Amino acid sequence: MLLLLLAFALLTPDAAWPTYGFDLANTRHTEINQIDVTNVSRLRVAWRYQDRAAGEMESSPVVVDGTLYVTTSEHDSVVALDAATGAKRWEYMPTLTPFSYCCAKANRGVAVADGSVFVATLDGRLLALNAATGELRWHAQVGDPRGGFSETMAPLVWNGLVFIGSSGGDFGIRGSFSAYDASSGHLRWRWWTTNPGWEGAYVTSVHGYPLHRDIAREKADAIRYRDAWRTGGGAVWMTPALDPKRRMIYLSTGNPAPVHNAATRPGDNLYTNSIVALDAEHGTMRWYYQETPHDVWDYDAASPPFLFDVRHADGRTRAAVGEAGKTGWLYVVDRDSGALVRISENLVPQREMYAVRSGGVAQPGVGGGAIGPASYDPRRHLAFVVAIDRPDELAPEPVDSRPMNRPWRAGRVTALSHSQNYICAIDIDTGKVKWRRHLSGGPGERFNLGFISGSLSAGGLVFVGEPNGVLFALDAGSGAVLWRYEIGRDDAPTVQNDLTFTQKLRAFARSIYVRLFDLPEGPPTYARIDGPPVSYVVNGKQYIALCADVFAGGVERNEVLAFALP
Repeated sequence: MLLLLLAFALLTPDAAWPTYGFDLANTRHTEINQIDVTNVSRLRVAWRYQDRAAGEMESSPVVVDGTLYVTTSEHDSVVALDAATGAKRWEYMPTLTPFSYCCAKANRGVAVADGSVFVATLDGRLLALNAATGELRWHAQVGDPRGGFSETMAPLVWNGLVFIGSSGGDFGIRGSFSAYDASSGHLRWRWWTTNPGWEGAYVTSVHGYPLHRDIAREKADAIRYRDAWRTGGGAVWMTPALDPKRRMIYLSTGNPAPVHNAATRPGDNLYTNSIVALDAEHGTMRWYYQETPHDVWDYDAASPPFLFDVRHADGRTRAAVGEAGKTGWLYVVDRDSGALVRISENLVPQREMYAVRSGGVAQPGVGGGAIGPASYDPRRHLAFVVAIDRPDELAPEPVDSRPMNRPWRAGRVTALSHSQNYICAIDIDTGKVKWRRHLSGGPGERFNLGFISGSLSAGGLVFVGEPNGVLFALDAGSGAVLWRYEIGRDDAPTVQNDLTFTQKLRAFARSIYVRLFDLPEGPPTYARIDGPPVSYVVNGKQYIALCADVFAGGVERNEVLAFALP
């Protein structure tokens, strides 16, 4: 058996994970199959890397030429590791200016091309680093962090252009998407999410569901609030997909601002909550599909778009874009026109969609539906979407002046239950849910949080991490769990002594808090997973790698883990 495995490894060519979504189509699917349904149960930790940073680590590793590049949460640093051993090759830690953030100090990763590593920072900058040394080559200020603008998106590189979006929609920024020259950092073009005329056509329904809007009131208020687009939100905070043949880039946009009370932003609020197609070379808009006009539920088009060919019953195919929304549907639209092909069956329970406007229970709630990146298996025509069932009680509040350095939501949200976390397989040709697997959630869970992570499709398997620190491998055809690994349960990471003052202070504060309120200590080691897994091959061996935030010995640390067959 050992000789057979060695021979198989020698015949397996090295394979990279070259960009955030694996390919420009954002499918997060690789044909690497050294690890498959027959042997996945034998997966073991091959190496692990611990960083001094802490916090929600949403980074998706990128692997190019045997080097794994990853970003940390707390410091926005870029770390280059040997992809076969986890040994650190270099680290670049930017000096951040003051910034504001809505939900977490997240950084979703890098882009790599032509010897450069591109990364965006929480203080609104785009940086280019030398891929071999980590030395800074250039930086560009994309937006003003003093107004709530930040960057959390992993950039995308194509044809000498670096594409970057915008975070901070909840602060009332004006959302944008930009292209920079990869060699110099000069701005080539910028497309704005919100513009004059964002009121649109005042639609009364969307994909067959009434929106329960007071159109007469909105039209009467339109002149009074004609400048609302200037602070209208619509951030672009997930990595887009790109079609080189069509030279078009497809992005998803976030919610309008302020989100929970729409009184001061009459109209459809174009182009928030939308799938948008732009000319990748010039930034002109080709089409848009708005999933939720005049949103008051925080229904971002959050999950990254991905590209595929949808097959009709008569065998004809049609180029399409898929996007899994916080509404709990997978949207499939025509890649050339933006016309809706279909919406899927609901991935999570839905309660009177779009009916709740002046307070009440929304399901999915603010933290529900789909957020993390989906993966797509082109052989099975299945999309694998991480989905969250969490109803929220919404309580709109009067719209005050836009605040500085804090979110502008005009409402309160109360979670009514613990999140229930699922992975769903959707047949993109029919919209039917082929299988759904409950992975975690409910009373007794450590974290009352839903998926941020995402899925990976490889070797007839679906890999997905969930918030309570468990990595799963499921059969792509049936959803059966074939392997699971609980980070920290079997081999707690060693806590080194090079702790920062902040980490020491956190550990001390946590111990005081536990004693003061007589709380249970909890397990000595536990983790949460917010970053999606990836797969690659180095020296003939396939690895599955992902990021986690690990708590061990009272200390919290970002960690990268790689798994392989023994």
